[in-house]
Amino acid sequence: MKINIGTAGVPISTKEHNTIEGIRRVKELGLQAMEVEFVRGVAMGNGLAKKAGKVAKEDGIILSVHAPYYINLCNPEKAEASMKRILDSCERAHHLGAEVVVFHPGFYGDLSKEECSKRVFNACKEMNNILRENKWNVKLGMETTGKVSQFGTLDEIIDIHEKIRNCIPVVDWSHMFARDNGKIDFAEIVKKLESLNLPKYHTHFSGIEFTEKGERRHIVLEYKQPDFEELVKVLMRSRIKEMTIICESPILEKDALYMIDTLKRNGYN
Repeated sequence: MKINIGTAGVPISTKEHNTIEGIRRVKELGLQAMEVEFVRGVAMGNGLAKKAGKVAKEDGIILSVHAPYYINLCNPEKAEASMKRILDSCERAHHLGAEVVVFHPGFYGDLSKEECSKRVFNACKEMNNILRENKWNVKLGMETTGKVSQFGTLDEIIDIHEKIRNCIPVVDWSHMFARDNGKIDFAEIVKKLESLNLPKYHTHFSGIEFTEKGERRHIVLEYKQPDFEELVKVLMRSRIKEMTIICESPILEKDALYMIDTLKRNGYN
């Protein structure tokens, strides 16, 4: 299989901290991908997105986008503004040449899980129609979430993917580890992903600190919470053809390079 390793945002060691220089730094480091972070708002214009996309294409760097954190498709008072943030991200992603726009779907609140699923599905269906109307060549990437109060178990996300094929599951391995109180069955998750028969998968990985309510904060990989090497061993035996793994560690490119080393130690060429 092919595994692409990248950073969640501009590498820390980039001299001029901007998207274009970040892409160039990713290339220098020998990484293959970078996720453009719009987590506090979509500040990039389409013109800059096109320029950055051109640099990424020339350097052979795979781009993705993370939509703003302030998303809640389950809440009717916040759904419209949430959809706009995701769609603004999709427009920039299209001009960047990014493959997927990642977002956290929302919170259960006082609603049942079934009602949340219905609302998230309707929002994704509407957004997908807008993507088609605008001919934005990008996928919606619904991320598995790390808190028990959030909509976004793997099964919930796969259920929506099966109804809307352009809305793909984005597995955040550390979120799943935290949500299940420090337990994760990599083989079981990979088996579910294999059953989807996607040509390519987009995922996130970092160490994570958690409580009984789920994720608290990202930590470095050395604590093995969860253990990246265990995931690598499962992936190397899997039928998955290609996967991008975005490193979200606090020591961004250092741990991304640790991921590369781990792959090599386990026979990946």
